[in-house]
Amino acid sequence: QVQLVESGGGLVQPGGSLRLSCAASGFTLDYYAIGWFHQGPGKEREGVSCISSGDPSTYYADSVKGRFTISSDNAKNTVYLQMNSLKPEDTGVYYCAAVLRPLYYDSWYRLWAYDYWGQGTQVTVSS
Repeated sequence: QVQLVESGGGLVQPGGSLRLSCAASGFTLDYYAIGWFHQGPGKEREGVSCISSGDPSTYYADSVKGRFTISSDNAKNTVYLQMNSLKPEDTGVYYCAAVLRPLYYDSWYRLWAYDYWGQGTQVTVSS
């Protein structure tokens, strides 16, 4: 049974940093894609970043390029999202999602491309 569990959310001041974790079980990080999605209050869920076994292996939304970094620790079966220089508009629920195949330019940010979803973790960026 594939399961995804997010953690690491919390309250942080603007300009601060946070690292989110997505712990995967039921599959290994060999032929896969894991995406991070953000849903702000009253807004649609949008793709933030993706790490994949394909080439290229990482993707970022324009709004987070240069601030966020996605990475994986295959031994721990965990994907991370390092978030730096956080802004109030980064506030919301962050979800990780997985599919057992690589994703590419036209699909990594699309909700329908993913088969499994975590429960989400709340991030609040505020003074």
